[in-house]
Amino acid sequence: MNNKIHRFNSSDVKVSDKKPLYQGFFKTTEYTFTHKLFNGGWSGPIRREVFERGHAVAVLPYDPATGEFVLIEQFRIGAVETSNKPWLIEIVAGIIDEGETPETVCHREAQEEAGIDLKNLTRATSYLASPGGTTERIDIFVARTDATTAHGVHGLDSESEDICVHRVAESDALEWLKNGHIDNAASIIALQWFFMNKQELLESWQKQ
Repeated sequence: MNNKIHRFNSSDVKVSDKKPLYQGFFKTTEYTFTHKLFNGGWSGPIRREVFERGHAVAVLPYDPATGEFVLIEQFRIGAVETSNKPWLIEIVAGIIDEGETPETVCHREAQEEAGIDLKNLTRATSYLASPGGTTERIDIFVARTDATTAHGVHGLDSESEDICVHRVAESDALEWLKNGHIDNAASIIALQWFFMNKQELLESWQKQ
């Protein structure tokens, strides 16, 4: 069994062409490229259509005083084909616009989507959403909030957002992870990270 990890990097890929295919709310680009092969040499030319929606942040607000998360619920068209309930339980998230930092987006989206303030914003992890077909990278944050201020329906009319805010006990969120009630990647990753790192996270907040 060969356990060697091949240390390829971006210099082992040659992009010969990038052709715009579609430009709308999002865009699609056709890439033509070659890359080094595990057994030596280079691949032939490969063409792939890539969905480019920019990069995003997602933040999990938590109130250590009440032991609650602030989660949101909204309709997602991408869930219609595979779910009988396309209104998903999610964490606050948003696309990083040009000139913005991930931290700025966290605070902006927390206000727009949930009407809450964030403190002790802590970067948890970062991941590629679906690297076989999109360039999108998502940065995950966890932050302290006052869950008692979270209520109502929020969102921007200009973006056709209709977002319901929920205060969710830790025990309920953990059960929702186990039974699949939460079934979107950013929320699953953020909550799993929280439960894996809770003690260290709360200790770090106390020192800030």
